[in-house]
Amino acid sequence: MSEQFDPGNNYLDTRSRVGYIDFGKAKPSDYEELGFKCGLEIHQQLKTEKKLFCRCPAGIYQKNGEYDAELIRHMRPTLSELGEYDGTALMEFKTKKNIIYHIQNVTACTYDIDDTPPFAVDREALDIAVEIALLSKLNIVGELHITRKQYLDGSIPTGFQRTAIIGIEGEIPLENKKVRLIQLSLEEDSCREVSDVGHYRTYTTDRLGMPLIETVTYPDMTTPFEAAEAGHYLRFLARSTGKVRIGSGAARQDVNVSISGGQRVEIKGVSHISWIPRLTHNEAFRQKALLEIKDELSQRVKKPDGWKVSHRIIDYDLLSSRYQPISEAKTRGLRLVAVNLPRFEGLLSFFLQPGKTFADELSGRLKVVACLEQPNMIHSEQVSPDSVADEFAKLRRLLDASPGDVQVIFWSNDEDLPTAVETIEERCQLAFKGVPNETRKSLPDGTTIFERVLPGPDRMYPDTDSAPIPVEEDLIEKNRQLLPTEVHDQLKQLKSWKVPNDTYHYILRNNLMPAIRRIVDECGFEPKFVATTFGHTLKNISGKMLPADGFTYNKVYGLFKWVRENDLEKEIIGEMLPVVYEHPNILFDSVLTSISYTKNSREKILSYIPMLREKFVRRKATPDSAAETRWIMGYLRKWAVGNMPLKELRSIVEKEVADG
Repeated sequence: MSEQFDPGNNYLDTRSRVGYIDFGKAKPSDYEELGFKCGLEIHQQLKTEKKLFCRCPAGIYQKNGEYDAELIRHMRPTLSELGEYDGTALMEFKTKKNIIYHIQNVTACTYDIDDTPPFAVDREALDIAVEIALLSKLNIVGELHITRKQYLDGSIPTGFQRTAIIGIEGEIPLENKKVRLIQLSLEEDSCREVSDVGHYRTYTTDRLGMPLIETVTYPDMTTPFEAAEAGHYLRFLARSTGKVRIGSGAARQDVNVSISGGQRVEIKGVSHISWIPRLTHNEAFRQKALLEIKDELSQRVKKPDGWKVSHRIIDYDLLSSRYQPISEAKTRGLRLVAVNLPRFEGLLSFFLQPGKTFADELSGRLKVVACLEQPNMIHSEQVSPDSVADEFAKLRRLLDASPGDVQVIFWSNDEDLPTAVETIEERCQLAFKGVPNETRKSLPDGTTIFERVLPGPDRMYPDTDSAPIPVEEDLIEKNRQLLPTEVHDQLKQLKSWKVPNDTYHYILRNNLMPAIRRIVDECGFEPKFVATTFGHTLKNISGKMLPADGFTYNKVYGLFKWVRENDLEKEIIGEMLPVVYEHPNILFDSVLTSISYTKNSREKILSYIPMLREKFVRRKATPDSAAETRWIMGYLRKWAVGNMPLKELRSIVEKEVADG
């Protein structure tokens, strides 16, 4: 919804009133003043052959919308062990969604749709989970207890996810602090969402049941950038095993944020860790704005328990048809409903996030809970050329509105109309309490939208189909012996080698330290050169082209080894690597031909210097030693690469130029 900027309105500059600071300009002291706290839930798929509780293959994905069968389900909440319903489950039930699953025979079986009991937990997945838990300094449990966690959004056809805690109470080191870990769990992945329109949500089941670990931290991060640092560390830690999946969707982050006086809000589906700083920054200030709205309402409404909305179905003739969404609603035969919000003047246009106001909170819930596709409402504080703002005066009289009230108009079918009115009233009532506990969906621009009510503990209960599994000491010790070098030790190693800092992320993200060490140990190259070849040269190549089938980091090892065995100088690797990346099965001899390499002796290369110096002098009227050196090196480089060290050659050229 648009913000209102009326010069006579006390709520003219709500962004300033909130004290919003643009992302990138906030200092640590600003977050300290907010009471910023953040915790992470990092989900990472494991690289196993089979799924977690059945024997279907893991890692095979449906393509081009192909599927062999379609299944439709309607989710219903169940009582917890304490005889209570989870709030999220009740909200999802209220949406009356039809959940559609597109199933492909090769990737799913009857277990996935709860027609077959679970198989024993996949031991390969258990081994990997224990290894990562040990790397995280977690205390491994003595016995694995499978539990069911309710998910009524339809992302799991059974309505619950099987999950088990592997380890508790660990820690990871950041640059300036340690972050405590609550636990690491082994669980089955959910379906992939294809679409969500109205009362129909569609999923594919190819990802369903794949082994996944979830690492949960305490809210120890006190700035958005610490949160991203912790996220990267946990990702690098998992990848250092070489036993997790990589690529789109293989890792996902949920981020929990709160400020002083606020509530824990979970931002789900953060696809990239680089999004975390901006998302958490904006969420912190969104909560600050909601607390200001709460304070304002407490002054205006002394008895919030008695606060209610009033609504009325209105005729389309009351409004102009120039606003396209209303014209389309009339064509579709939808009802037009006007709602009066007592004492909410100036609050629907109150700034919450960049580009979003409190009105977006209402619109977002109408979309999720009442299934009204956006745009689904307009309001009396919305000013735009095609709005119906001029006609809201009629509505005020029709609704018997008082000074200080604001009005909302939405359009809906008869079935969803009561839910929509209830949803608007419920969200406004929550405004009296400040920040609601909720789950929000992350967007690439750093803002969020409502997704569901925050789940509580009432959705967990034991899985009666799965017996407890002893975690033997032998299993723990076997995995302890196989642990890779810890991430902070890898960072220390890179620093001791004087490797440029800007290579660290690429090296750790792709788990390249084992390859670097192997090349250094077996081929005798300088560590800094090897690491930089990966972190600069290969990174640059991969940013410009996709690798051909068959390219692996072992090919890079083979290239280094071949260059050493053929007594070529190391600079030739940078020339050959793009060809190897694009054609991994080509012979290295053929790569030399493709880059027009010729064998030249050191003496022959140096013999060109006098001739090039004379040529430069004839071309250049004013002597310039630096320019002359660069010009001569530009000519000699193509003859020298692979035949003599370029650093040595430059030193000789500089001396020749200096000596005259």
